[in-house]
Amino acid sequence: MKKLAIFDLDGTLLNTIYDLGEAVNYALRKKGFAQHPIPAYNYMVGNGVRKLVERAQPDADSETVDELLSLFKEYYDRNCTVDTKPYTGIPELLAELEKRGVAIAVASNKYQSATEKIVKHFFPDINFVSIQGQQPDRPTKPDPSIVFSILSEHPTPKSEVLYVGDSAVDMETARRACVESIGVSWGFRSANELREAHADHIVSSPYEILNYLSDLF
Repeated sequence: MKKLAIFDLDGTLLNTIYDLGEAVNYALRKKGFAQHPIPAYNYMVGNGVRKLVERAQPDADSETVDELLSLFKEYYDRNCTVDTKPYTGIPELLAELEKRGVAIAVASNKYQSATEKIVKHFFPDINFVSIQGQQPDRPTKPDPSIVFSILSEHPTPKSEVLYVGDSAVDMETARRACVESIGVSWGFRSANELREAHADHIVSSPYEILNYLSDLF
């Protein structure tokens, strides 16, 4: 029986790509750089917002990246819930997990304050045991430290943990943490990427995740 489900945020629980892309384009526009079409950001996200900015303007030096990042956060902090929305079936899945006694946590490479704001905005009725975003003193995923931090807050045997995400970064995080992984095909990356990243399971709808809680269900 799985007793803890750890979810990635962007591309897994929420479709955040439009608000992320608009925030980066705002920063690029302010600095006089070329902007990108929103779909292009599907392949830039996943390793934290600094890396997102670096990918959007790969020729920028460190000082310029700092300025772009500051502009990004200025915009995103005000607009991070404008066009973001849960994927179909996600609110119902989370409610069902709680009903079945499965603890729920979030592990995101988005910076902590935005992670908390967005999760609490869209899922106010879910009692998350841990909401963790990127923190300055901790490496980003696929380093497994964020998983270990969640397990320190909510101790659970690794055999009773599911890690759910939409990208190779997430599958690598789960592998390094030695927990079972589920790749979701509705997010920012392809099912083929998930297969190549050795996802233990791949699902195409949220309710399929329930199949991997226990044979009893």
